[in-house]
Amino acid sequence: MEDWQHGGFGLYIHWPFCASKCPYCDFNSHVAAHIDQEDWARAYLSEIDRIAEETEGRVLNTVFFGGGTPSLMDPALVAQVLERVGKSWRLANDLEITLEANPGSVEAGRFRAYAETGVNRVSMGIQALNDTDLHRLGRLHSVAEARAAFDIARDAFARVSFDLIYARQFQTPQQWEAELQTALGMAVDHLSLYQLTIEPGTAFGARAAKHGLKGLPNDEIAADMYLITQEICAAHGMPGYEISNHAREGAASRHNLIYWRGGDYAGIGPGAHGRLTLGNKRYATETPRAPDAWLRQVFEEENGETPRCELPQEEQALEYLMMGLRLSEGIDLQRYQELAGQLLNDARLRDLQDDGFVELEGSRLKATTKGRPVLNALLRSLVD
Repeated sequence: MEDWQHGGFGLYIHWPFCASKCPYCDFNSHVAAHIDQEDWARAYLSEIDRIAEETEGRVLNTVFFGGGTPSLMDPALVAQVLERVGKSWRLANDLEITLEANPGSVEAGRFRAYAETGVNRVSMGIQALNDTDLHRLGRLHSVAEARAAFDIARDAFARVSFDLIYARQFQTPQQWEAELQTALGMAVDHLSLYQLTIEPGTAFGARAAKHGLKGLPNDEIAADMYLITQEICAAHGMPGYEISNHAREGAASRHNLIYWRGGDYAGIGPGAHGRLTLGNKRYATETPRAPDAWLRQVFEEENGETPRCELPQEEQALEYLMMGLRLSEGIDLQRYQELAGQLLNDARLRDLQDDGFVELEGSRLKATTKGRPVLNALLRSLVD
């Protein structure tokens, strides 16, 4: 059994376009006046063919259309991609096909068409449940539009997730608790709940650098909001299976679990990353970020990737540790040892256990409720 098989095999398709650029977003997303969806179809299909040839015989567990705003894709384009996927790999019986969506009325009207193509899970970027904060976050939809789109999605798909951002400007813990209760009343089976982070290179980052981003909660208040999130979601039967993700039993995002469990995933599209194990070597893959540059490279070179980087065993072990400890299930220490060629420092593990930051259950190492908010510090302690 190759190591990647512990996590499975997924396919990520990046759609880089949005209707507008949100001020907090540092993803590879672009606003374009005209998009030739036929060109994008040709490029995606060409890349699927190339990667399928390298990974022949594998079972594909998940497909994820991310962005950007994939709900701006023509359903016919999604159908073409999924048809080629079905011809390229053996498909898992429980194949998960996720599409990210924004809740504007145009996108919502496409949900049933996406379901007909084979998409069986939608992840919606709602982000806030009051119009004032939606405006501050640069979102184009209102709460009423978000609720309407969510109702359409719930009718069209068995599995529906949506995102919210907390620790927003001028938000109090009491306001977040009330908003979270409302969200849990809407939720189908999955919620992604992210603390607002101010990233360099974003509009919010530029404003913060000039001290123009007012009303952000301090670290202590943001930490309180995190704890509120964990407690309330768990009480509603949607515990945090990952630091920012909550789900009912059996409803975790299978695609994201591939990342966190150290599986293989092929990344197609501008700015897409991947991890592929080929010939007993594991490679990190990347692609050009600019949409035009990626298209041009695919058409001219029949390969949309930049040169691959082989990952040494110790780096694979570090990735497994960093990603796996984000999960409530933690990591398998025996698997870590096989990758790293050595055990974690026993004395440091005991210290972290004694302080209540980690726990051992058999061969599994897990960050505790106390440890997960300070995971970066735990990782530094474990690997220094």
